[in-house]
Amino acid sequence: MRIDLLTLFPEVCEAVLSESIVGRARRKGAVQVCCHQIRDFAFDRHQRVDDSPFGGGMGMLLMAEPIALCLDDLAAHLGGRPHTVYLSPQGNTLTQQRVKELAAMDGLALLCGHYEGVDERVLDEYVDEELSIGDYVVTGGELPALILADAVCRLVPGVLSASECFELESHYNSLLEYPQYTRPAVWRGRAAPDVLLTGDHGKVRRWRREQALLRTARRRPELLRAAALTAEDRAFLRRAGIEVPEG
Repeated sequence: MRIDLLTLFPEVCEAVLSESIVGRARRKGAVQVCCHQIRDFAFDRHQRVDDSPFGGGMGMLLMAEPIALCLDDLAAHLGGRPHTVYLSPQGNTLTQQRVKELAAMDGLALLCGHYEGVDERVLDEYVDEELSIGDYVVTGGELPALILADAVCRLVPGVLSASECFELESHYNSLLEYPQYTRPAVWRGRAAPDVLLTGDHGKVRRWRREQALLRTARRRPELLRAAALTAEDRAFLRRAGIEVPEG
């Protein structure tokens, strides 16, 4: 998996991507993540990449040509154009399902907007999809792109120690993750659940499944409709007084 970020702030992106799990994965070659400075494709010695929007309005807009040249250069280097995503509050909301689909691709190019965004024509010409990390606005596309890159990288084989590291996490299978505990067994008068201290892996596994079901039903009940519920899951939810979705 290769991910390329097109940005005005590659140093900021590198600082994040060089640390923790993604940083280790890059160093051992499990993933390749590269950051490209859009200003390198500007036309003048001041490396200007923005201008006032036609029709007036507040702020500045990134021009189409520097972005297009950056994407063309990337495509020439790779021998083809990767799937290109523009991080935008107007895009489809990012979900774990979409992350799984993107992680199955050979490569991604993530375009980070700034100021008031980018010239619409470069989106029409180059961008395959727009994605949003939520219904709010941040100052640029770098943070959303880093979130997407991190979410995708951790699903790539070899990045985490085992697939179980993400398969039981929130949203992967349309369930929220079960609560977790560590030492000490009693903290400020609050004890960890006894079942977790028994050493009985079967009981622990069932308890975790039941807690995931309960937490999802109480916090995000709409997710249950997409979850693969067994007959045992459905019986447990009914005993807990929770309406079980059809399916």
